Amino acid sequence: MKYKENKRQRGLSHVVKCFWEYDNLDNLKETEYTIIPDGYFDLICVIDNNNKLLNVFLTGIWTQPVNTQIKRKTKLFGIRFKLMAAEYIFKQSISAILNTQSDLPIDFLGIQNAQLHSLNAFAQEMTQKLNLGLKTLKEIDNRKLNLFKLIYKSQGDLTVKTISETILWSSRQINRYFNQQYGFSLKTYLNILKCHASYSGIANGELFPTKNYFDQPHFIKEIKRYTGATPKELYQNKNDRFLQLFTLGE
Repeated sequence: MKYKENKRQRGLSHVVKCFWEYDNLDNLKETEYTIIPDGYFDLICVIDNNNKLLNVFLTGIWTQPVNTQIKRKTKLFGIRFKLMAAEYIFKQSISAILNTQSDLPIDFLGIQNAQLHSLNAFAQEMTQKLNLGLKTLKEIDNRKLNLFKLIYKSQGDLTVKTISETILWSSRQINRYFNQQYGFSLKTYLNILKCHASYSGIANGELFPTKNYFDQPHFIKEIKRYTGATPKELYQNKNDRFLQLFTLGE
C-alpha cells in the first residue's frame, strides 16, 4: 500500500483540504480497511493498472467507522473536500449520502480526460477546473466563510454558543443550515473535528488527551463513539486496519 497527499490547493483552501492517492497496483488481492471520521468528504476516482478510469464516486461525511475494500491492481485518486464545497462546488446538499457514497458520471468535471498517471498532474489539472467553476458562482456568504474559518482553526475546540456570538449568526440558524446541508448538527461536527485532531497523537502513542477533552474517561468515550475503538486499539492498529492512523504514524 502506498499513500500520499498533495496539499497545494492554489486558491481553493476554503473548499479543498488536499488531493491524495492510494496505490494498490502491486497488490494481488483486495485490501480491506476501516475509514474513521475526519470531518471531510471525498470525490474518488478508481483507476486500473493501465491508467483507465473505471469509476467516480462521492462520499458523504463519516460520523461512524465504515469498512471498505480496495480492488486489487487499482489505484485511487481523491479530492478531500471541506464542507463548503458541497454548496459551492457540487451545488447541492450531501445529507442524503451521510455515511455512504454515490456514483457520479464518469465525465464529471471532465475527469475522464484528466491526467491519471501522476497525483501532481491530476491535482494541477483538477485545481484549474475547480477554480474555473468557482469563478462563475455568486459571491460566497461571508457568514459561512467566517464560520468554517473559525471551526477549522480551532479544530472543533469551541462551543456552539461561542461560534454563534463570534460570527453574529444564531445557533438555531447555524444548526438548521448544518442539518439541511450535511445531515448533522454543528455540535456533532465539532466533536468529529476534535476526534480527528487526536489521531496524529494516538498514531504516535499519545493515549492521553493533551487538550479538547475534560479527562481520560471523556477522551476514551468520545474516541470510541466515533471510531468504534479505544485510543489503545487505534494505536495498535492491527493489520493496518485504520488507514488514516497508518499514514499518520509513518
